[in-house]
Amino acid sequence: MSVAEPRRIVLFRHAKADWPPVSDHERPLAERGRLDAAAAGRKLADTGVAFDLALCSTAVRTRETWKLAVHEFPKRPKTVYEERIYEASPGELIALLNETPDDAQNVLLIGHNPGVQGLADILAGVSEGDARERMTRRGFPAAAFAVLTFTGPWKSLEPGTATLVDYWAPTE
Repeated sequence: MSVAEPRRIVLFRHAKADWPPVSDHERPLAERGRLDAAAAGRKLADTGVAFDLALCSTAVRTRETWKLAVHEFPKRPKTVYEERIYEASPGELIALLNETPDDAQNVLLIGHNPGVQGLADILAGVSEGDARERMTRRGFPAAAFAVLTFTGPWKSLEPGTATLVDYWAPTE
């Protein structure tokens, strides 16, 4: 795999969480969240992209979102549960992505707002079609994802270096 080939990053916000009397980190998905996570997984699988790596927050709701979404994939990518994603800023998420091995071409990051939405906004120097307009209009609701591409090694990923190529939310 060449670093000259475009890389794909999917920034995936966890699905709708429930509010039981537990710590924020331990909140599970609500019933609607379980349905939306599976729908997002189907939508991602329909793209035909083979993901090499999934970076998932250790929070219960992100792990449950990923488990339901990846069940829809024809092939499960390597998954790393990363505690640094929980409550991460866009800059912290960029630093994490900069550590990605260059043999990973297509990466999913399953995380939380406001970090995931902020990261999508910061990375996207340009966008294709109406993806940015839809993302701006809708925000980044639970189970939404943005698809970005960039060229170069992961350590070169920085603000404005990616192209927003797609955006999806459960009610799109």
